[in-house]
Amino acid sequence: MATRKDDPIESAPALPRPTAGQAQWQDYEIGVFYHYDLHVFHEPGWDPARFDSLPGADVFNPTRLDTDQWMEVAKALDAKYAVLTATHGSGFMLWQSDAYPFGVRQSPWRGGQGDVVKDFAGSCRRAGVGLGLYCHMRFNGWWQVDQPGLVNRGRGGDPARQAAYAAAKIQQAQELWGRYGPLAEVWFDGGLPDPRAGFDLLPILQRLQPQAMVYGGGHCPVETIRWMGGEHGKSDYPCWATGNNCFDATCGSPDGKDWCPGEADVNIQAGAWMWQPGCDERLRRLDELMEIYYGSVGNNCNLLINAMPGPDGLVPEAQLRRFREFGNEIRRRFGQSLAETSGEGNEIELSLGRPRTIDHVMLMEQITQGERVRKYLVEGQVGQAWRTIGGGCCIGHKRIERIAPVEVSAVRLRVLASVGRPLIRKLAVYDTTASR
Repeated sequence: MATRKDDPIESAPALPRPTAGQAQWQDYEIGVFYHYDLHVFHEPGWDPARFDSLPGADVFNPTRLDTDQWMEVAKALDAKYAVLTATHGSGFMLWQSDAYPFGVRQSPWRGGQGDVVKDFAGSCRRAGVGLGLYCHMRFNGWWQVDQPGLVNRGRGGDPARQAAYAAAKIQQAQELWGRYGPLAEVWFDGGLPDPRAGFDLLPILQRLQPQAMVYGGGHCPVETIRWMGGEHGKSDYPCWATGNNCFDATCGSPDGKDWCPGEADVNIQAGAWMWQPGCDERLRRLDELMEIYYGSVGNNCNLLINAMPGPDGLVPEAQLRRFREFGNEIRRRFGQSLAETSGEGNEIELSLGRPRTIDHVMLMEQITQGERVRKYLVEGQVGQAWRTIGGGCCIGHKRIERIAPVEVSAVRLRVLASVGRPLIRKLAVYDTTASR
């Protein structure tokens, strides 16, 4: 039931609440993924699961690699964090590693002295973007390790080689998490390895990067964010930041005991995550990208969208144009509200001063005090009457409602059910057709 308007904030029962790091990460809203591996330099459609066709490190030789140029994607989207695939399915390492001889040190690129991760970390700092690193945990083409992190394609049978692989993964973790400064996000793609793999990276993570947001593929006991599943960049509504763990790629539960907000990942093109010939002719349309934005940022999730640097080491201009179009459209629609306010209690009214046409309503809760709203209506004042124009159950960090264009002189949020006193960080309205 909704609380009375005069109920004090302190009367709210104990609710799951984000850590300071989680709340900051949710404010980031958009991050950029960068997938880069030997796939980019090898035959189209190459599958790293084909261990017998693994190319050598000598194929890695981008002629113009410039991670500052990669940051143009983040700038276009006002993205606040970026995640690089430091090592993906081939096992090739994009940094100067002592773990095993298959990486940039063994390549002709910059005479074997280059370090993509170091360059990327510096570019993130200069651009004011949080640094994230991805490390594939349960698949490695060079070691012939298949899911679930066992040598000989998962069949086992070579304890010495398995022990060597375990030592290499520990070395990788120490290098990636210990050399490049604080990380905004750590990705364990594929989740943590099977216990039979013989190594535990969690103590290293907690020692070297205790503040990082952690995605662990649903198999990591220290996860702080959860994957929304499907790799299509959206979540169903309602999407709660709370659940009973971070392991399930679900929309959470309002009765959950853990705070574990969602991250929806998606590629700028449907299909492959790495650059391949012709991929820049298959980029997602702007209208499709905006649907993804509504289904992620507008639905209480972060959006992690992938860019694909090409074999020359640059993000192709076609991708940059699409990212800029995407960022410009987000800013055009939501860069400036017609009016906005904040407040506490079951009823918050926003006056527009005079009748104005609106077609979007943006709602945000003060999530540092938990997700409190359970059911709400949005009403618009049409003439002297109040008319329902929107409503739902979950608001969370951000909820963007698209409504049929209507001329109103005021908008009212009515919370019909909540746990404790509703705390509304923003109630804002927009007319996205005005400048078209």
